[in-house]
Amino acid sequence: MSRRIGDLAVGAALGSALTYFFQRSGGRAERADRAVGAKVYGLRDDDATLARKVETELVRNPDVPKGQIDVNVLDGFVQLRGEVPRPDLIEELLERAHSIEGVRDVENLLHVPYTEPQLHQ
Repeated sequence: MSRRIGDLAVGAALGSALTYFFQRSGGRAERADRAVGAKVYGLRDDDATLARKVETELVRNPDVPKGQIDVNVLDGFVQLRGEVPRPDLIEELLERAHSIEGVRDVENLLHVPYTEPQLHQ
């Protein structure tokens, strides 16, 4: 009988130790997952912030029709899509977008009325 109690005590101690070990290592893994998720979110957040910055800069010009230009950003690469009233305005908008800190490059998908929009390259 005492041997059985001893075996149960050893088993309980071993089970507790394993539970403790897996909880501790699982906690580290969970924290690492959260850290990676935060970095990925941070990248998306940076892109969203840059997109808002580009939009704000572009609509400072009163000739730019508000709400008709879409700005998409991925890893600092900006895509401008939409319709503007004049061809020279397209060049101006591209130059402005290029000049913004954090913009790596700009893809032009803008067009003037009665012309076909450019397709994604």
